[in-house]
Amino acid sequence: MTNLVIAEHDNASLKAATLNTVAAARKIGGEIHILVAGSGCAAVAEAAAKIAGVARIKVADAPHYAEQTAENIAALVVAHAAGYSHILAPATGAGKNLLPRVAALLDVAQISEITAVDSPDTFVRPTYAGNAMATVKSADAVKVITVRTTGFDAVAAEGGSATIEAVAAAADLGLVKLIGREITKSARPELGAAKVIVSGGRGLSSGEKYHQLLEPLADKLNAALGASRAAVDAGYVPNDYQVGQTGKIVAPQLYIAIGISGAIQHLAGMKESKVIVAINKDADAPIFQVADYGLVADLFQAIPELIAELN
Repeated sequence: MTNLVIAEHDNASLKAATLNTVAAARKIGGEIHILVAGSGCAAVAEAAAKIAGVARIKVADAPHYAEQTAENIAALVVAHAAGYSHILAPATGAGKNLLPRVAALLDVAQISEITAVDSPDTFVRPTYAGNAMATVKSADAVKVITVRTTGFDAVAAEGGSATIEAVAAAADLGLVKLIGREITKSARPELGAAKVIVSGGRGLSSGEKYHQLLEPLADKLNAALGASRAAVDAGYVPNDYQVGQTGKIVAPQLYIAIGISGAIQHLAGMKESKVIVAINKDADAPIFQVADYGLVADLFQAIPELIAELN
């Protein structure tokens, strides 16, 4: 039994989600290989080789993999799929774009966003916005799996000594062309990987109040900023701030929910956080059902007081 993990990277560095995906592959058992597809991605391959518990790194370095379009990478994965019992990728935007194509080309069912491994053919995944957990057993010869990274603690990025092997690139299908990317740059930690997140909801009443109250608190805690869908839909912040089923799934060490009622969609994206603190004036808000610490208070008074205490 051998597992193939698709590395997520930017041709310069390995994304942290890959470490969580390797953790899931470890739970499955067997030898672990990592596929690094890109252009000028030698540094990524070297970083992947150091991951604890990985036996082999397969590197496909070609110009048409520079943008890692799902169509080209899927063809590459299928071309090298022989001999693998499981093919895994993080359940990120890239993984969700890639693996359904791989599953279709291999004519197998995809198993999406697993959070636990019961056995090599049986997995646990959330359904109904995380309100129920489904146990799924697959009889397919090769299991194609996306991994919800919050369900698995990352493996060590150092300590391994995997062999690095160059593999042949598949043909450039020429089906899509990337015109450009608009990348949000911030001095704050990345939302999906932050250890502390300060998140705001519609209770903040405006985008001005969101920034006025939450940014100083986030600065004190070296935290990323998040938001509920209601806050995003109201235009307080851009949609890349959104935490929830249709936003980012996060599991920081500390999640502070301010003015967030706790709709099912939002809870699905953050309830795996290690410690949840909720501040809301409504004592019956659903957020308090998942919070470790809850404060029923007017956030416009409580947040300045909290910031003052942190000085």
